Amino acid sequence: MTANDELFARAQRTIPGGVNSPVRAFRSVGGTPRFIARGEGAFVWDADGRRYVDYVGSWGPAIVGHAEPSVVRAVQERAALGLSFGAPTALEVEMAETLARRLPSLELVRLVSSGTEATMTALRLARGFTGRSRIVKFEGCYHGHGDSLLVKAGSGALTFGHPSSAGVPEAIANETRVLPYNDIAALDALFASEGDAIAGVIVEPVAGNMNLVRPAPGFLEAIRVRCDAHGAVLIFDEVMTGFRVHAGGVQGMTGIAPDLTTLGKVIGGGMPVAAFGGKRAIMEEIAPLGPVYQAGTLSGNPVALAAGLATLAITERPGFYESLAAKASALCRGLEAVARRAGVDFVADSVGGMFGLYFAPRVPASFAEVMSTDKDRFNRFFHAMLDAGIYFAPSAYEAGFVSAAHDDATLDATLAAARAAFAAVA
Repeated sequence: MTANDELFARAQRTIPGGVNSPVRAFRSVGGTPRFIARGEGAFVWDADGRRYVDYVGSWGPAIVGHAEPSVVRAVQERAALGLSFGAPTALEVEMAETLARRLPSLELVRLVSSGTEATMTALRLARGFTGRSRIVKFEGCYHGHGDSLLVKAGSGALTFGHPSSAGVPEAIANETRVLPYNDIAALDALFASEGDAIAGVIVEPVAGNMNLVRPAPGFLEAIRVRCDAHGAVLIFDEVMTGFRVHAGGVQGMTGIAPDLTTLGKVIGGGMPVAAFGGKRAIMEEIAPLGPVYQAGTLSGNPVALAAGLATLAITERPGFYESLAAKASALCRGLEAVARRAGVDFVADSVGGMFGLYFAPRVPASFAEVMSTDKDRFNRFFHAMLDAGIYFAPSAYEAGFVSAAHDDATLDATLAAARAAFAAVA
């Protein structure tokens, strides 16, 4: 029995499913999850001492690589001054100023500790600001595990939502509408019938939680126009994409400004930091200025903010995002070429430092298309790559990530492993 096996057996005795977040359990792909002991640069090492090229990157935050020296140093220096105070610190102001400078749509910012907190509060704020209760989300987009968001579509795009998790009351689910991603006609139909009841629309402007799915031309613009016409709040969930795909997030890439934005992952550099912010008139509804309540004992934790600010500083170096995007693109084009030679139906796509792998003849544009990809073939490919020391996300429905620490050698090693892996699944 390996050290990973032993740890997983122990974990299952005291932790539900042996993991503290479901996708870590490997249930989608089968096998034993790897318990990570340490990371450095583009690599992680598991409990058995085996090294992997890491394309999970803590699900996005490790944009500058693991244990980057300046980030570690910032954390160490800050921790020596105290871990938490439950009182304001100068770092909170610095982080808010940094976020507002890089995302001009953020006129006011509130710091929290998780993406779920950020999205949950953004929805509450949209409801409080508009005096309405209905929320619109898109199929395949994940916005944390708040009750209003754990909802899937019924038999048609415009039916009432139904809970996709036990413990979510029908009454809450019934206030959520779920539409197909990239379907402008469905969006128009919903606003035509219910527009005056809609408090807000929340969307991943580039989806990453059903694998990577780009917005179709005109899709985000259409949401912006419909929200403006009906007085609804447009929320960009940039927890994953914020500072991952572009220096100014998807909103900086597209020029489409949301009313509220949620952020996380990269802004903590691997530590638990998240934020929500947007138009002053909306944000002034949050306590202590307004009647919408939100609080958090550890919000704006100084040690976590030190890690986030040090990480963001690195991303501001000239050419950082151009280099990151080039690496992700090179990985995708290289994998496609290897798959083609092996005669395997496979495509890949990337946006900035995010990428998606699909065992399909074309890149999916919706949740339904993602679900029609060859999951069994992905699972076999995943394990072949894992055995070769390449760690991709353990699910056919999750995006992957490159970091500044991935170099030509790591990309070459990945493509070398892929030659045998694609041959094995052909």
